[in-house]
Amino acid sequence: MPVRDTNAPHPPRRLVLAAGAAALAAPSLARAQGRFPDRPIQLVVPWPAGGSADIQLRSIGDIAARALGHPVVVQNRPGAGGTLGPLSVAQQARPDGHTLTQMHLSVLRRPWMMRTPGWDPVADFTHIIGMTGWLFGCAVKSDNRFRTWQEMIAFARANPGRLTYTTSGIGTTNHLAMETIQEKEGVQLTHVPYRGSNEAVTAVLGGQVDMVCDSSTWAPFVENNQMRALSVWTAERVPRFPTVPTLKELGYDLVVTSPYGVSGPKGMDEGVVRVLHDAMRDALMTPENAEVRARFDMPLVYQDTQTYRAFIAERVDYEKAMVRRLNLSLDG
Repeated sequence: MPVRDTNAPHPPRRLVLAAGAAALAAPSLARAQGRFPDRPIQLVVPWPAGGSADIQLRSIGDIAARALGHPVVVQNRPGAGGTLGPLSVAQQARPDGHTLTQMHLSVLRRPWMMRTPGWDPVADFTHIIGMTGWLFGCAVKSDNRFRTWQEMIAFARANPGRLTYTTSGIGTTNHLAMETIQEKEGVQLTHVPYRGSNEAVTAVLGGQVDMVCDSSTWAPFVENNQMRALSVWTAERVPRFPTVPTLKELGYDLVVTSPYGVSGPKGMDEGVVRVLHDAMRDALMTPENAEVRARFDMPLVYQDTQTYRAFIAERVDYEKAMVRRLNLSLDG
């Protein structure tokens, strides 16, 4: 765009009016930055308080609030395999940037587990930023009969349906991974879903369920010898648990970290999106948030807005195909 000489004669009045009309018609980042946010931002976390994602996103909110000038208030809204919260944002929130939600893979997957999909994971949200993922694994109570993954599989093969395991919900990434493992092994385990990984761990410690297969809320209990980890689902072994094998080492072509990010309702102004992206990206890169992620062995999976939107679109196609291959359904 050419630079106008400020000493040159003024342009004709009709050109000035045209330029003014164009400015009014176009979305303005400067105007968006000037007015946003004008009140606290609500960040919906679709899991109970105390899990790894809840703690990580609270850290993001606390740090980002310094740049945004208003608090970021976390609201826990668990249910429906982690989709209740995101759907409430998509269906009820105004697209002004003041209500956001964690976006995770179950939101991309569950519509295809219904005869009539209840939402479009691409069109019904404004996707803002990709952040991190989870350390997943399976663990049992320390006095459990199984000392290794192979012992667990052998028992499951000899006792169809007797062994119970828990995840954070039907249709979650960890549930899908366990379905894939059962398909490969030709075994049948009984799935007992809970609303979040912290509740799942409590159920295993209390003896209600044999095994938890979920994000790393189980890790501190393994470290203090209340639980025993049988597998981790990362590409390489985890430094905290150097003796625990990966799924790949156990013979499965699986790496499961389930990257997640933050999104809002559809129709958000791109200037507001940029403000939110930049504040959350800067928060993600701070030593404070890095310490939280390290505490839960959560990998950094940062994606800017355009990259994250492309990832969402591609992953929806993958999830749709996976649901059809495993014949998963929520319709009973």
